[in-house]
Amino acid sequence: MTNNSEARKIMTKPLPQILDEIEDSIRLADEAAKNARDAAVEVRKASEKAVNEATRVANERIAKVEQIAKNAMQLAELLKLAVMDGVTAVDKRLSEKAPNIESAPKK
Repeated sequence: MTNNSEARKIMTKPLPQILDEIEDSIRLADEAAKNARDAAVEVRKASEKAVNEATRVANERIAKVEQIAKNAMQLAELLKLAVMDGVTAVDKRLSEKAPNIESAPKK
């Protein structure tokens, strides 16, 4: 229930003044809603821009990492071939310098 003093206060204002206050409140609410919509549009645009920039940067980094991985694989293959060549060369030298086991005197 409403307080008697509140009821009396409402009843003392002229109707045109009450309607003007209601109209002002509606206008202010409408402006606030428009500002909120405008702000939401700006936030959406900013978030889309941020997502696009983050995607671009991530793609650049991924491409760099892929290139580094490719280079590392090529270097690993070259190292493998170099080690294999080295093992072959050492094996050849050892077999040339090793005494012939078949012609060695038997005990």
